[in-house]
Amino acid sequence: MKQRTVDLMQKKLKRRYAAERRFQWYGRISILIALAFLTLMFINIVGKGYSAFLQTHIQLAIDLESDAFSEQTGDSDALYTADYSGLIKKALRKQFPDVTNRRDKRALYQLVSPGAGYKLRDRVIADPALIGQTVEVWLTADDDVDMYVKHPPRDKPGEKPTGQRLSEKQRAWLEQLRSEDRLEKHFNTTFFTAGDSREPELAGIWGALAGSFFTLLVTLCLSFPIGVGAAIYLEEFAPKNKWTDLIEVNVNNLAAVPSIVFGLLGLAVFINFFGVPRSAPIAGGFVLTLMTLPVIIISSRAVLKAVPPSIREAALGVGASKVQMVFSHVVPLALPGMLTGTIIGMGRALGETAPLLMIGMMAFVVDIPAGFFDSSTALPVQIYLWADSPERGFEERTSAAIMVLLAFLVVMNAAAVYLRKRFERKW
Repeated sequence: MKQRTVDLMQKKLKRRYAAERRFQWYGRISILIALAFLTLMFINIVGKGYSAFLQTHIQLAIDLESDAFSEQTGDSDALYTADYSGLIKKALRKQFPDVTNRRDKRALYQLVSPGAGYKLRDRVIADPALIGQTVEVWLTADDDVDMYVKHPPRDKPGEKPTGQRLSEKQRAWLEQLRSEDRLEKHFNTTFFTAGDSREPELAGIWGALAGSFFTLLVTLCLSFPIGVGAAIYLEEFAPKNKWTDLIEVNVNNLAAVPSIVFGLLGLAVFINFFGVPRSAPIAGGFVLTLMTLPVIIISSRAVLKAVPPSIREAALGVGASKVQMVFSHVVPLALPGMLTGTIIGMGRALGETAPLLMIGMMAFVVDIPAGFFDSSTALPVQIYLWADSPERGFEERTSAAIMVLLAFLVVMNAAAVYLRKRFERKW
């Protein structure tokens, strides 16, 4: 009988150990699946977006003849109003003298970006001594040319090219430019220094980054002091009754409210009632403050609870008042955790799109915002707008902008981890 009981116990132990091993393997497999999907996502984003950091340029010999400007070559008005596009077209005709009919000329002019004239103008304004000379200038190519150079077609000889918007003549002209070393890919500085544009080769994220910066600055200046102050009051000073319990329940519920609800609230209260400028960082900052406050309050209260009661008792025991105890002993020990929670909340705010769409920050804004009341957009909204554009050039820029956004989020989360590891006190 005793031996039988021992055998039954051993069988149960074997089944228990087998179940534990299976559970461990289930956990490992789940982690591997999650990492596999995450890796596929990153491969897909990087594979589509890395080429946006390069831009195709065409080198042309442009004759900056004095007649194209004015008799007074130093006149700044003449430098701004000169026909730079005409000079570029003349250089193209000189590069390809065989192109004579109007239709072919129009196709030839389409090789260069419509914004190339502005680049040439900026160079002449920076150095007016170039007027009267023939200079070699690298000009931004059109987005269709850029896509052709970066992703050449794999069609067989004699077959009609697929997935290309360039004609056979345009492709032949590009191959001639390539053979003469006048077609190259350069680092795309425009992507980081320009605002939005209808032309993919002229579009950049600087305007969206500036809008996100001003919006997050407003959010930080409002949410951190208000959130930390509310957490300190609720945890250290508020009486424990049904009203504080009701506030705690509502704060916890607000943390789970969909972000678009905060956008509707901001539209109704800040814009329609208080008259805050629509599509401005100040309005976006107010909305994101409402969204991040619950996160900061909850995380700050958790950090305050983690401070051992002995710290409070020791401070009170040597004669400190409650206010001195809280702000001289408890808060300094909890501050690193509060900063960590704030950074995580700001990271969430950086990636939000829905509430900003509701307050009009999805407008097409070309100019770089210079303040909190200027019309602007944000980086997540810019990604949304580009993803909805039909041009192929915006597809790679969408992925590149996602890479930049992910880089910012990784930096912010790494900063939160560093602060927690660097200043965390273990009791």
